Amino acid sequence: MKQEFNKGLILTSLGSFWWGFIGVIYFEYVSFIGHIELVVHRCLWTAVMLIFTTTFFSKWKIFFETVNNKINLIALFFSGFFIFVNWAIWIYAVSTDKIIDASFGYFIMPIISVLLGNIFFKEKLNTKRIFSISLVLISILILVAHNLESLPWVGIIVALSWAFYNLVRKKINVDTDIGLLIESLFIFPFAIGSFYLIVVNGLNDFNLSNPGLSLFIILAGPMTVIPLFLYVRGVELIGLGPTGMIFYITPTLQFILGYFYYDEDFSLVKFISFIIIWTAVIIYIKDLYETN
Repeated sequence: MKQEFNKGLILTSLGSFWWGFIGVIYFEYVSFIGHIELVVHRCLWTAVMLIFTTTFFSKWKIFFETVNNKINLIALFFSGFFIFVNWAIWIYAVSTDKIIDASFGYFIMPIISVLLGNIFFKEKLNTKRIFSISLVLISILILVAHNLESLPWVGIIVALSWAFYNLVRKKINVDTDIGLLIESLFIFPFAIGSFYLIVVNGLNDFNLSNPGLSLFIILAGPMTVIPLFLYVRGVELIGLGPTGMIFYITPTLQFILGYFYYDEDFSLVKFISFIIIWTAVIIYIKDLYETN
């Protein structure tokens, strides 16, 4: 039992580290091709890699059982929309020096999920969790009061899209990677159409005449799928409580990279807002620890 728990800790930590550090470095480095083409390639190669893994692990039977369920299919259509928004906005953030704003979103996402759990699943809120949610709202109001333009819209959209994605996926009992494959296949035709328009207008950096760059761009698929597999496997081994705490590795590393490595702007108002968010996070994590 302890061995499984330790394995889960390692896998979840690796997944969170990948999202917060390796993923940021990779997507920021390749962002010179433009965030639109990069989003398109992330969608395309994620689908291709999931088709490969589904074949390798002989899971096509599970795939067809899932698509034959109309409720699951409708739910996965909407979750596919939310995951696409999340991917697109996050890559936009990395490409336009808004990594700190994106980290803001991932800090508040678990707390928003707590609120959604109360609304949609009637999950009880204790005093500490209500206080955490209130602090998140206060931090956003401070930013709005200071300057509407300084509001980290990127972070808020990242948080809401990921929180609603998890909400929809929680509503249905679907294999994680098969669900992601179906979501990717919903996005796939739009990605192909967008890539066609990019090529027709001569705006593509992905080109067979430059195999080195093209292979590097194809890594957008593994860069999306691998950390997801690591994190989800960790959830299966040690549960949502501990993995929820470990997940904070991701926004912490994003914030550190954005501020210290990429020299992003960090105003006093944002600093005050982040202190309030970190306070909410600490209260939330402490409560998770005490109730799990």
